[in-house]
Amino acid sequence: MTDPNDVAIGDAAELVEQLRHLAGADPADVRQVVSEVLAALDRAAGGALREQLPETIRASLDSAGPVRR
Repeated sequence: MTDPNDVAIGDAAELVEQLRHLAGADPADVRQVVSEVLAALDRAAGGALREQLPETIRASLDSAGPVRR
């Protein structure tokens, strides 16, 4: 049987790779994309996600621009 933690780690690694591909090689672009994704997830969760994140990440959500399409 597959360990759920192994699956989660694999999923997270795949997501990181997809974000890198989406944002390109520039770390600033990656941070911007991640901030926009987290901001969209927070909106979808009615603000509940924001409460669970560290302050530094919450600050980046406040500065995230409109979600890219």
